[in-house]
Amino acid sequence: MNFDAIILGAGAAGLFCAGIAGQRGLKVLLIDHSPRVAEKIRISGGGRANFTNRDLDPRAPHKHFISDNPHFCRSALARYTPQDFIALVQRHGIAFHEKHKGQLFCDRSATDLIDMLLAECAAGGVERWQPCGVKAVRTGGSQRFELDTDRGTVEAHSVVVATGGLSIPKIGASDFGQRLARQFGLDVVPLRPALVPLTFDGAGWQPYAGLAGLALPVRIETGGKKNRMAFDEDLLFTHRGLSGPAVLQISSYWQAGTPLRIDLAPGTDVAGQLADAKLRSRRLVVNELGALLPGRLAEAWAASDPALARPVNEAPDKALASLAARISGWELTPSGTEGYAKAEVTAGGVDTRQLSSQTMESRVPGLFFIGEVADVTGWLGGYNFQWAWASGHACAQALEPAAAAGAA
Repeated sequence: MNFDAIILGAGAAGLFCAGIAGQRGLKVLLIDHSPRVAEKIRISGGGRANFTNRDLDPRAPHKHFISDNPHFCRSALARYTPQDFIALVQRHGIAFHEKHKGQLFCDRSATDLIDMLLAECAAGGVERWQPCGVKAVRTGGSQRFELDTDRGTVEAHSVVVATGGLSIPKIGASDFGQRLARQFGLDVVPLRPALVPLTFDGAGWQPYAGLAGLALPVRIETGGKKNRMAFDEDLLFTHRGLSGPAVLQISSYWQAGTPLRIDLAPGTDVAGQLADAKLRSRRLVVNELGALLPGRLAEAWAASDPALARPVNEAPDKALASLAARISGWELTPSGTEGYAKAEVTAGGVDTRQLSSQTMESRVPGLFFIGEVADVTGWLGGYNFQWAWASGHACAQALEPAAAAGAA
């Protein structure tokens, strides 16, 4: 019941780290409280797993991530790149394709990726206990750490925490890793849902609730002059608010109580087109607007002002100018988010100022934190999985056999 390393959490980061460490000759135990491995991989990307993003900039890999310590992730991401993981996927014969903006997906199923990770663990002789709860972790015994589990007490020279965050509780998400960090005196950056749909006040959203299901490309931004962030992506209207890639991306940067600004017709001179239509057309304003926006959205905007319920050549200049300004710069303030149930990831986590950017080891010798449990959150589009691979790789390369460490 003695191991070189015990890895807590059989998700993307934990499985990947375990496989590499085992193949380096370490005696590894992988524990997870869930009966199934890698549920987040299984459900991601519509069941095809957006497993990395080939557009990650090798010169500035951290620009696609947020953290209270923004440069921390650079080292691991630079040392294990999307190309490295792609090579592994290819070695296992998994077919994949690029869908959008560098996002890579399995052609067949996310289970191909899970099977690959399990095969890597098997190649390293990794012992896996599932389902198995961990009741306590403490220092002491013949090695650095003792763990009380549902299957008895085990000891290890190193403990790797890869337990993720609070996102999607129905698949077993918990804050176990963050609580463990606090137990050992480490700070935790407050957790919050990220890559999450945004909601709006019921009465205020009523005019737009009927647009649920409508999607269109937009430019969305938040923040002021010094911290402005913008994305050009697709927006999706829902019964309770807004979703789609544009909103999921901006949600990681949005601060409660602050507005969003949305250009519903990016790259289009809406004011100019409406002014030109007034000179040459007798069609209704809503029909002219329908050439610039999806029909249902055009109807909703035209209905917002009685002065627009007429032919465009009869509409007041002021009303047309106001309409154009709102379409190009719709400003609205969310009331909240859909929470962890709909969040793809958890922002915040173990403060990375207490971790080595080279190894992921904390200031507590032998205690490592990898993947989503740490305060590193990527953009939508495969970046969070790439962080799982990169941080897991950095950790696995740093783990030592207990005997070797003792001899040293």
